[in-house]
Amino acid sequence: MAIAVVTALGAALVFGVSSVAEQRGTKRVETRRALSPRILLDLVRQPLWVAAIGGTLVGFTLQVVALGFGPLALVQPILVFDLIFAVLINAYLRRAWDPQLFLGVLACAAGIGGFLAIARPHGGITNVGFFVILPLAAGLAGGVGGCLALARRSETLRPLALALATGICYGVSAFLVKMVVGRGFPGFLTDWPIYALAIVAPVGFILNQDAFQSSKGTVIAPVLSIITACDPIISIALASVWLKEKLNSTPLGIAGEVVALSLMVTGIVTIAHRAPHVQAAHARHPQHGSAGSERASWTQQG
Repeated sequence: MAIAVVTALGAALVFGVSSVAEQRGTKRVETRRALSPRILLDLVRQPLWVAAIGGTLVGFTLQVVALGFGPLALVQPILVFDLIFAVLINAYLRRAWDPQLFLGVLACAAGIGGFLAIARPHGGITNVGFFVILPLAAGLAGGVGGCLALARRSETLRPLALALATGICYGVSAFLVKMVVGRGFPGFLTDWPIYALAIVAPVGFILNQDAFQSSKGTVIAPVLSIITACDPIISIALASVWLKEKLNSTPLGIAGEVVALSLMVTGIVTIAHRAPHVQAAHARHPQHGSAGSERASWTQQG
């Protein structure tokens, strides 16, 4: 369990550092329609974006290791620390210390710690039968499809809808990764989770780029909030229902878990809301160029 905690924290740190470079790359290419693979052809020509993806792959490797040693409901909430690490590093580099921003950091950290202390995730299985793919695929298609329909109909809601679709895909991807890791090599090659992951993960990745690119100004705040909060909440639900991971199921325990997750989400929203405003103040000065809006992306889920 200790290995899972340490490697999950390492993954969160790498994800946080990589995210700023990733969004800077997305802002330098032409806007494409949602799920257009052409955005990837544009992005691979951006060295900064390519370097960020290299860092993301390192973070993903650490995440896989963590999932190999610990429950999904333990690892995914810890990965929210990528938001916290990103904010702290960014504040240090800019020498700007926003009290409300750090209240958000404390609330987020307290919510994660409180949930893990109360829920005490443990146990679980990874060998889930093929029948699971039917309700999972239906729920995924319905959720992501609804988000894409909303994104097409409303330009205002487009970044928020894409962010929700991204969070759904990331939560399901983590669920699939946990099952793949549990099967080991070469067993995972002959079972369905790896092939489902090969579809869901790239879709989530492209949607993430679309959501970042669609965000304008302070719209990045709710986008980051939705992606960051949606991933662990969906992962916890899937781990509890299908992986049989055990949480504190007493009435008091459930109430405490809900309060802790609510505190985590409140912290995420506060961080995402305050950070872009801090950056926007810098962006109004010519010597900072366009970096102000880009640096707001020190907060992404991997």
